[in-house]
Parts: sequence; structure tokens; C-alpha cells
Amino acid sequence: MSISAIKQAPLREHTRILGVGAYRPEIIVTNEDVCQWIDSSDEWIRQRTGIVTRHRAPRDVSVIDMAEAAAREALVAAGIEASQLGAVLVSTVTHPHATPSAAAQLTDRLGATPAPAFDISAACAGYCYGIAQADALVHAGTAEYVLVVGVEKLSDFIDNSDRTISFLLGDGAGAVIVGPADSAGIGPSVWGSDGSKHQAIRMTRSLLDTRDFSLGTVSTKGEAEQDADAARESLWPTMRQDGPTVFRWAVWEMAKVAQRALDAAGVTADDLAVFLPHQANIRIIDEMVKQLKLPDHVYVARDIVDAGNTSAASIPLAMHRTLKEQPELSGTLALQIGFGAGLVFGAQVVVLP
Repeated sequence: MSISAIKQAPLREHTRILGVGAYRPEIIVTNEDVCQWIDSSDEWIRQRTGIVTRHRAPRDVSVIDMAEAAAREALVAAGIEASQLGAVLVSTVTHPHATPSAAAQLTDRLGATPAPAFDISAACAGYCYGIAQADALVHAGTAEYVLVVGVEKLSDFIDNSDRTISFLLGDGAGAVIVGPADSAGIGPSVWGSDGSKHQAIRMTRSLLDTRDFSLGTVSTKGEAEQDADAARESLWPTMRQDGPTVFRWAVWEMAKVAQRALDAAGVTADDLAVFLPHQANIRIIDEMVKQLKLPDHVYVARDIVDAGNTSAASIPLAMHRTLKEQPELSGTLALQIGFGAGLVFGAQVVVLP
């Protein structure tokens, strides 16, 4: 039997980010508020992290609510309708349902049905993972326009008394539209993972542990080995971090990833106008600036000061704020890099919308 030739989708040479949107929750949590829960001070938090405030969403505001608000602004900024979307990608680790996906529900709310929709679980690198996939989808002709949302309601998954990570985290959503362009607007993605360090940022227990505790069965896995009575006082899994391990990895390894992204795009630090790192810790950001030898003219996003660490939402939120406060940077080159739990990382050089 002979095999007939099949048609393939027409390839597109260039892609770019066409518009950006954001949602920042209304509740502002100060360092003084945080110090009600942990033995710390405003001075210590500022010096160690750079954070002054973080946003937290009200109980009745969901991941999908925040994603919708950011997505609608991005659609308007890009000048397209939701019905034109060829795919909807939502990067999040805080949607409280394993299924159905946040992306599928968001697609329905926006009126983008029947666009394919799926969630990405890549923590703080989730947005960059989303850009990598959106870029590939548009290049391949599989979709003309792709919505990428980074959204987190981390306040649902923290123990306020935890000193390892809870005081760092905030809520929010950022969204972009990726589509075809006349010239190159998204450089090659440099991404990867190191699962050997998966315990560096983790949940206190799995949902199976929670199930077993609720049924009166003591799990013997990980941190859930604690006394059953004590465990039942806090069945809900919350986040923990091995701060020194994460700090060393981010400082010494992520600057190398960022440099690889510059090299892959065929540009140098001198060509950049903006640096959009994951907003994890101001000391990590400052150290990366030094290692990359970024010139003084490069605008460095430090949204973490007011927003805290918003995981997958942090880069698009920082991009949105940068363009709002410095509109003249529209159309310039930016280096974006995300890194976090997994451990995972992703980076690209992009032209700002």
C-alpha cells in the first residue's frame, strides 16, 4: 500500500508578544502584618528579600477570576477578540482542582471556545514555559494567537506561621498574547529542570496524605510522619522551602541560563533595554545583574518590592508594570527568566509589546 502525501500546517517565520494584561488583588499585606504571624521585623524582611508589601486575594476571588481579568486586558492590548485565540495556556500551581483545568474554564468565560486549553505546572518558571509552547504553536501554524496566563493564589497554600517561604508570597495574575509578526520577537527558549533538588521547594504533604489523615489512617511519607493528632490540626498541604539551597542554586546557576538565552538569541547584555527576572528575592536579582554585567542603561524590574513573589505570575506582572511606568520601553529587547520548584527554569529574549 502506498502512503499518500499529507498536508501540514503552514509554518510562520516570526512571532512576538502582542499585548500584556495584569490583575493585582485589592488586599495589601505589609511586613508589619506578617510580623504578627512570625517572629521577625520589617527591617529583616526588607534586607533579606526586598519585600515591603504583597497582594493577597479575598476568599471569594479565585485563580480563574484573576486569570480572566488579566486575560481580558491582554486581549484589548493586543487588539484581538477571544474568538480568535487558537490556544489558551494557564501556568499555575494553585488551582485547587486537579481537573478540570483552569484553562478550560477560562476559555469558556472568555468566549474562546472551542480553543484547546491546558494548564502548565512549572511553578515560578511556568510563564516562561508557557511562552516556549505558545511560540512553538504559532511557529508551527497550529494556532494564530495564543493566550498565556501566569496566575497564582498562593495565599491558599501557605501557613502564615511558617518562616521558610510564607512571608515571601503574594497573589496575582499576568497574561500575554503571542501571535505572528513581521520580524523576530521571541528568541529561542532555554529551559530545563533538575529534579534531584525537588525537595528544595515542596508541599508539606500530598493529597493522599490528607485523605489518609481524614480517614484516621496515619501516612508514613515525608513530613506527614508527625503525630497523627498534630497532623489533623492542619490537614491542608502548605508550602515549605529550603532557603539556602534555593538561594545558592538561583544565584550560581540561573545567571548561566540567562547568558545562554542571550547567546541563543544572538544578542549581548548591551543590546538589552530591560531585565525581567522572576521576582523571587531582591538579592538574587541584584546578584544576577552583577554576574550578567548588565549595563546601567538596562531597566531592572523589581516588582517584588510591592508584589512579593507571585510564582508563575511574577514575570508578566513585572512586564506590565514596567510598560505602565516606562512606556517608552515598548518595542525594546528584554531578557526574561523564571526559576523555581522542581527545580525548573526557563528564559527567553523578547521584544516588549
